[in-house]
Amino acid sequence: MVGSDARQAILRYMEHISKREEYPCTIDETEVGSASTSSSLRKRPDKLFIVGRQEMLIGVPKEIKDHEYRVGLVPSSVTELVHHGHSVLIERGAGLGAGISDENYRAAGATLVDEPDRVFGDAALIVKVKEPLANERKKLRRGQVLFTYLHLAPDLQQTKDLMDSRATCIAYETVTSSSGGLPLLTPMSEVAGRLAPQVGASSLEKAQGGRGVLLGGVPGVPPAEVVILGGGVSGTHAATIAVGMGATVTVVDRSADVLRKLSAQFGSQIRTIFSTRDAIAQLVRRVDLLIGAVLVPGAAAPKLITRDMVRTMKPGSVIVDIAIDQGGCSETSRPTTHSNPRYFEEGVVHYCVTNMPSSVARTSTFALNNVTLPFVLLLADRGWEQALRDDPHLRDGLNVHDGEVFCRPVAEAHKLPTSNADDLLAA
Repeated sequence: MVGSDARQAILRYMEHISKREEYPCTIDETEVGSASTSSSLRKRPDKLFIVGRQEMLIGVPKEIKDHEYRVGLVPSSVTELVHHGHSVLIERGAGLGAGISDENYRAAGATLVDEPDRVFGDAALIVKVKEPLANERKKLRRGQVLFTYLHLAPDLQQTKDLMDSRATCIAYETVTSSSGGLPLLTPMSEVAGRLAPQVGASSLEKAQGGRGVLLGGVPGVPPAEVVILGGGVSGTHAATIAVGMGATVTVVDRSADVLRKLSAQFGSQIRTIFSTRDAIAQLVRRVDLLIGAVLVPGAAAPKLITRDMVRTMKPGSVIVDIAIDQGGCSETSRPTTHSNPRYFEEGVVHYCVTNMPSSVARTSTFALNNVTLPFVLLLADRGWEQALRDDPHLRDGLNVHDGEVFCRPVAEAHKLPTSNADDLLAA
């Protein structure tokens, strides 16, 4: 179901186009190699074209990060874009990992291409899921728009490469909402939060190097102790699953309001503790499963767990660091992959996979498209400059443009100057 912020964006968009003259047309597929192909328009009743707006070519490459099976657009999103007069290039096989066939995309109106070079070379707007890897970053160019998760604060090399590309890079995770939330980060935070107790329970098994503790225990044997750092979206969903699995759950947060909300939601099913360094140090000594779910929007995650704290944890206990996309919240955390998800540090099992939601790629892909589609439509219909002028929440997503950094937390993390999006768009 589309959230309230997405519905508001759609309503704003529909109000915008209702004031403009419309007529039906289509695009000759032989001309999809350029961002604008107005010369190839011909009438067809199933496609909508807005007078005064050029067609945009949107490209969706196949994700190449380790075991990344999500895809940037689903067929229903393609249908919507085609209906609005745009063309979509999909790399063959891009959706197979999420259970979406090439034929599904063809039926929706997309053009399938064999190579990512065609997608990156021809499309004006690239829609992805995960940050571009090094060889993908080399394909980006000035004037092109990249719309995806970036997580730049802990990744200086990616930041430099995107600056060098001079492309316009808009990050899902820093797009905001009128309520102060992060609507494009929320669905993947929900998925990662719900996955964390599952992978934590598996990591506690002896065969994985864990303590051999069953998360929910059995009659006569107590359940595992689970501590969740952060009571936001990920932390709340992690608590929901951990409680359901029968664990003893404690949630730690520095916001008294968040703790009150959690207490009202879960009642006596969980304990809530105000976050202090001493409180965390005491908790980690007895924990079986520690879930790191802290977030500072756009910035590197704070290191709440020191190496000295990890040394006090029980041998074979587990850390699942959901915050690893932003650098992780433990000094002992480092990024891992689905191919090699765990490692041992100070006798503790660490699970720090940077793309956890990909393990449930179909659920994650459709959940993500529900919230990204309204913004993709805005970017395609109005162009990135006008879209950012019209929508201040999308404007917050601008991280890099033409060699400059526009996201303050990213710039501060890498000691780079920060440019102002308002000044850029006013020029």
